[in-house]
Amino acid sequence: MSFAANLDSIQAALREAGLDGWLFYDHHHRDPIAYRILGLPANAHVTRRWYYFVPAVGEPRKLVHRIEAGRLDTLPGTKGVYSSWQELESGLETMLRPFTKFAMQYSPRNAIMYVSMVDAGTVEFLREKGKTIVSSADLVSQFEAVLSTAAITSHFEAQAAIDTILAEGFREIGRRLRPASGSAVRTTEFDIVQWLSEAMRRESLTWENGPNVSVNENSADSHYEPTAEGSREIRNGDFVLIDIWGRKDRPDTCYYDITWTGVAGREPSDEEQKVFSIVTAARDAAIHAVTSAYAQRRPIAGWEADEACRKVITDAGYGPWFTHRTGHNIGFEIHGSGAHLDNLETHDERLLLPHTCFSVEPGIYLEKFGLRSEIDMITSNEKAVVTGRIQTELVRI
Repeated sequence: MSFAANLDSIQAALREAGLDGWLFYDHHHRDPIAYRILGLPANAHVTRRWYYFVPAVGEPRKLVHRIEAGRLDTLPGTKGVYSSWQELESGLETMLRPFTKFAMQYSPRNAIMYVSMVDAGTVEFLREKGKTIVSSADLVSQFEAVLSTAAITSHFEAQAAIDTILAEGFREIGRRLRPASGSAVRTTEFDIVQWLSEAMRRESLTWENGPNVSVNENSADSHYEPTAEGSREIRNGDFVLIDIWGRKDRPDTCYYDITWTGVAGREPSDEEQKVFSIVTAARDAAIHAVTSAYAQRRPIAGWEADEACRKVITDAGYGPWFTHRTGHNIGFEIHGSGAHLDNLETHDERLLLPHTCFSVEPGIYLEKFGLRSEIDMITSNEKAVVTGRIQTELVRI
């Protein structure tokens, strides 16, 4: 939807939040959020500061440099221009004079760093002029993370393809380790990454980096990336983790992102089985926290879901080995702009809004192996659901 078509919804949200407006500001593309919400070209040549103010009521206002005076012409509203810094300051004062409290891409104390795009000097200047700046984090979630029906449909298309590819990927490892010929084929983590990548391309999927295939102690590095030069051979007896994500290769499609684990040519050890049981119980606790909140029509913030999950791992004595947030927002980017399930890296007070997608992926990372279990959820007005297969036992490869 174009910004002009979305203007009424944005202004209604501002009124509901008790704000006078929303001030967008950029210089050299430091705020990609602004470009996406306003529908501006991401590759536009921007060398001077521009400002765009959306009031809760009335016509938007622009302030642009004279040598880039047309930069915001695709947007509705009146336009002011400047060249000197004095004109810039007076132009901002004039543009914002009727307004006192408005949102910007700012987060107090950088608590939600994902929306902290405005520099401290700009905030200081506006405060000197008597303005109260509040975080746009909840507005960004509403107008960036909420998915259309088509985007949600695309998520399920990716889910169906990736669930099948992942299951076949584990079988492919087994075929290489124990082929019918009787002679094992030397296979590395990177070889399986390549196999999974080719399978995804055949399904018209696209993705950023990855996927990740890691064995034994490499799986204890939650952001391990195997390479052709440095990846490890997969052997019978290994512990194997596969993290795979992708979206349909067309505009405005939603990612699907999952992680499963298994053991090659053997049964799990007692320790592996114990850790798997704890991690999946933590995952299920987060799922329950979200689904029950939606069933009760009760708002739930990202930090609350993280707490429900993290408590299970902490109570089991493995808290220090759960080293990242429980989950992240998912959208047209693998890590979207909506609420994350996080009370560790941030205290994410943003709500898990209807029609948004996010991962639930607790993990325990020990010296010899790391175990993560990741699923995705999508919410509607009435309920929250897991969108794909849920791992209930370690894969026997």
